[in-house]
Amino acid sequence: MEIGFIGLGHMGDPMVRNLLKAGKSVRVYDTSAAAIGQAVEQGAAAASSVAELAATADVIITMLPTPAIVRGVIAGPDGVLVHAKAGALVIDCSTSDPRTAVDLEKIGAEHGKTVIDAPVSGGVPGAKAGTLTFMVGGSEPAFEAARPILSAMGKNIVHCGAAGSGQAAKVCNNLLLAVSTIAVSESMCLGVSLGLDPKVLAGIINTSSGRCWVSENYNPYPGVLKEAPASNSFSGGFATDLMIKDLSLALDAAHGTGQPLPMTAISKQLFQMASLQGDGGKDISAIVNMFKNQ
Repeated sequence: MEIGFIGLGHMGDPMVRNLLKAGKSVRVYDTSAAAIGQAVEQGAAAASSVAELAATADVIITMLPTPAIVRGVIAGPDGVLVHAKAGALVIDCSTSDPRTAVDLEKIGAEHGKTVIDAPVSGGVPGAKAGTLTFMVGGSEPAFEAARPILSAMGKNIVHCGAAGSGQAAKVCNNLLLAVSTIAVSESMCLGVSLGLDPKVLAGIINTSSGRCWVSENYNPYPGVLKEAPASNSFSGGFATDLMIKDLSLALDAAHGTGQPLPMTAISKQLFQMASLQGDGGKDISAIVNMFKNQ
């Protein structure tokens, strides 16, 4: 089996490395020649275009930044579905939106291919460690076909339901990540302004009722967690501008159901302010800079 992988960013590159470690045959494509070169050094084969990659792959995985790019790469006039072999399985691991996922499944069926949505959670650390959670939307047979491939990159492979349900789960998860990051930032900055040592405060939070994934594994206050982006000039991780995109997806999805998302809306505004102040390319934990009493 040959796996084609499109999108070698902060998440895609380590995901490819784990596929290779699992003994999979992987051909890669990215708009960055440097990114392709790094993957080739790890044992992947290179494709010069989406069309070339799709023509030989049995399974094509995409990890791309926006729904528009996902649609173009998968269903565009020179995209994956046009060039892929009959019966090919397309797994979109990008964070997109439920409607795009539903549309792509339908377009895929019209081309004789299977498309499922399988966005991930766990961030760059999870991608490197191979411990990602995959939230999968699509038919049961397609899920079972994808499971052994996804298991090479993650620990928790969840079938959420029909097409689009994986993306629905992802936008719900990410809006909570955004709100939690802001809340932990506020708490940490208040504590420091009151004279508390940030590591002491973090230790108390993580053994008390305020404990959450962000406080324990991704604390936004610099110096609390050595390996966290906050302690490394907010580099790597999950870019603020991508979080703004994800919050927009959540708000757009909510319009269709009439579901109020007040904290999501406020969080998006705060991240947009951070982006305008120059932190758009930095990890989301850079939002802590908005609350520091300096």
